Amino acid sequence: MSPRRPDADVPPGLLLVDKPGGMTSHDVVARARRALSVRKVGHAGTLDPMATGLLLLGVGAATRLLGYVGGSDKTYEATIRLGQATVTDDREGEVLTTTSAAGLTDDDVRTALAAQTGPLQQVPSSVSAVKVAGRRSYDRVRAGEAVELAPRSVTVHELAVHRITRPTADLVDVDVTVTSTAGTYIRAIARDAGAALGVGGHLTALRRTASGTFSVAQAAPVEDAAAALLAGGGEGFLGLSEAATTVFPPRPVTAEEAKALIYGQRIPATGSPGPHAAVDPDGRLVALVEDAGETARVAVGFPPG
Repeated sequence: MSPRRPDADVPPGLLLVDKPGGMTSHDVVARARRALSVRKVGHAGTLDPMATGLLLLGVGAATRLLGYVGGSDKTYEATIRLGQATVTDDREGEVLTTTSAAGLTDDDVRTALAAQTGPLQQVPSSVSAVKVAGRRSYDRVRAGEAVELAPRSVTVHELAVHRITRPTADLVDVDVTVTSTAGTYIRAIARDAGAALGVGGHLTALRRTASGTFSVAQAAPVEDAAAALLAGGGEGFLGLSEAATTVFPPRPVTAEEAKALIYGQRIPATGSPGPHAAVDPDGRLVALVEDAGETARVAVGFPPG
């Protein structure tokens, strides 16, 4: 491994990573840290080890954007298997029950999945990253504890059924695309639809294709995205200003206004709600600003250096 650089020597930005299956989100962060030889790397929106697809990493000062980008709507492609329930609600868990789905019609399946759209009170899988009294739920389950998680409010904006197949006489596989709010568990949709049909259900495949305005089409393997950052551009990397103005409306500021923001002072209001990316005449991101009456205040600062 090369000597660790000071984080300041690596330009801040977002890495758009196409995560392979079999890795945790933390594994991807660790690979980025090794590739860049820096510590300050974080991720937005955890993906299960089984899942593939878009994972956003922040490097350096761009980690301050992650709380914003992680809360955006997500889009997934998934395959739901009806006829079996598993302990993890996906293919990696032990099968708990097997009930023939041979009697289900395609209309039955579509109706059950349609009921999993709109505002939902969804109970996360017990084998999830949700914290219970300071410990991850999956850690408690692996330690032999019985865990019951409280339902949470989520919204499934769209669930499109593309194909229904029958790999065996007793199983039904359903290929779907789901667009939902952050925090929605797609495997819980499979579990709950299977339960409603009386046969059980779980996920056999999951791929995140979009997070907010970012698409997996922009992503690259983590080492390639890290190399693009070090090269100053390329597939899988967005510099700090470009990343911020992709997520937030840009607010051009003068050199004087930029200096004021650096010192935490206010500038004239932007005139529209929500965070704006304040960018100085050199194209550098100075801050995220939000209106507070007749002025705009610093929500998140990005001082030079």
